[in-house]
Amino acid sequence: MSKAKAKAKQAKGKIKEAAGKAMGDKSMQAEGRGEELAGKAQEIAEKTTGRVKKTGK
Repeated sequence: MSKAKAKAKQAKGKIKEAAGKAMGDKSMQAEGRGEELAGKAQEIAEKTTGRVKKTGK
């Protein structure tokens, strides 16, 4: 997954979380938060991979 896809997943999660909050749907809210966090984790993994490739270690 690329950094762009990770950012898109974060944005999708934020939207879903906000929609869940607006509708009072705790399940949707939690699902959105989970997607957002998964996107953040993927972004961190991509950054780490890039740093490792640059240093050659």
